[in-house]
Amino acid sequence: MKKLIALALSCALCFGAFVGCAGGTDDKTVKIGATPTPHAEILKQAVPLMEEKGYKLEIQEFNDYVLPNTALNDGELDANYFQHITYLATFNEEQGTNLVSAGLIHYEPMGIYAGRTTSLEELPDGAKVAVPNDTSNEGRALMLLQENGLIKLKDGANTLATVLDIEENPKNLEIVEIEAAQLVRALPDVDIAVINGNYAIQGGLNISDAITQESQDSAAVQEYYANVIAVREGDENLEKIKALVEVLKSDEIQQYILDTYNGAVIPVS
Repeated sequence: MKKLIALALSCALCFGAFVGCAGGTDDKTVKIGATPTPHAEILKQAVPLMEEKGYKLEIQEFNDYVLPNTALNDGELDANYFQHITYLATFNEEQGTNLVSAGLIHYEPMGIYAGRTTSLEELPDGAKVAVPNDTSNEGRALMLLQENGLIKLKDGANTLATVLDIEENPKNLEIVEIEAAQLVRALPDVDIAVINGNYAIQGGLNISDAITQESQDSAAVQEYYANVIAVREGDENLEKIKALVEVLKSDEIQQYILDTYNGAVIPVS
């Protein structure tokens, strides 16, 4: 009887391990989560290229920055494609996850867009300035405001800066923290907004519409804000994930990005 119980427990543990690791198996299907624009659009171009390699690419779209990571961490996805490397690191630290980058694919220059005020020179005293409310993107937005002389951050403040790190604010700007996905909608209610590239595109804007933007040849932008294929730690070595990264970095996909997004999305060289 003891042997039967031990055997049953062993089988149960093996079955549980199989179920828990099902999302990380090196089968021929890649389940990937992505925000609609530009990530899901780019992935749709990758579907036939993945088929040529013998893999099926299943794309699930998300409209926020949290669910794609929780779904990946819980094993519902094999990978996701929506976030930059700094956001991924911040999410891991805040949520206790162990998600990693399997490859850097592109970056999206962040821009300052006009709301009620059409130029930085015309910003009135006390103007409302909207920025993303998540840690890594807020710091990025504040750094862009600083680069344009609108504020000064404390020494040492970097990509994780918050409004508490503003040392000088000569125009008494009112910094309004808003969910990144809602920034385009907020434009009529603020003077200017600092908007992530993907949400600007999704909202019908292009980087050419921005009052100003991050420098596209900035090494820091590519290093800290390159969008990645994220996976659970260890899964970056799966052949199907390697195949996906290879496809997304191929000449065909890079040319699609350049031809489609007019500088709002830039392949990482």
